[in-house]
Amino acid sequence: MLDFNYKILSDAKLVQLLQASDHNAYTEIYNRYFQLLFVHARKKLNDADLAKDILQEIFTKIWMKREIQLTATNLTGYLYTLMKNRILDLYLHQEVKTKYMRAAKSFIVTNKSSGTDALVREKECSAHINQEIAALPPKMREIFELSRKNQLSYKEIAEKLNTNENNVSKQINNGLKVLKRRLMVS
Repeated sequence: MLDFNYKILSDAKLVQLLQASDHNAYTEIYNRYFQLLFVHARKKLNDADLAKDILQEIFTKIWMKREIQLTATNLTGYLYTLMKNRILDLYLHQEVKTKYMRAAKSFIVTNKSSGTDALVREKECSAHINQEIAALPPKMREIFELSRKNQLSYKEIAEKLNTNENNVSKQINNGLKVLKRRLMVS
């Protein structure tokens, strides 16, 4: 392959080279946009580590889907849209989590008079959830527990298990889908 000076190439040319699996083009896109996106994500999230995690997901996605999804019309807009959508997904997830916690607290408060009964139900529910987690496939269960019980980031899990963050993300998402399906049926 010819030896390009990637720094002077247009975004459209970099995308074209990226779609041909050119690692140097990917590296240039990463170097060109990571810091800009990071500053924006950090301001929105007030969390540098979470901003880095989101950007790692985005750049992993770009590489994984380089041949089928990436368009050369407006790379900057495309990257910002990916980041914005990922941040919105995160906010929506947090909102659902917050609503669930409020509902659970409200349930506990309204059933405070039957405290023993509520504790029994809580233990049964917790045992049922733990049983369903234990029934996950071994690798999925290990990744899920490292994320949810040990509070490790995708990056930390990937490093610990010698895998990539994309695999960790897929395993956790698949685990959540399985658990939701099983717990809704029960």
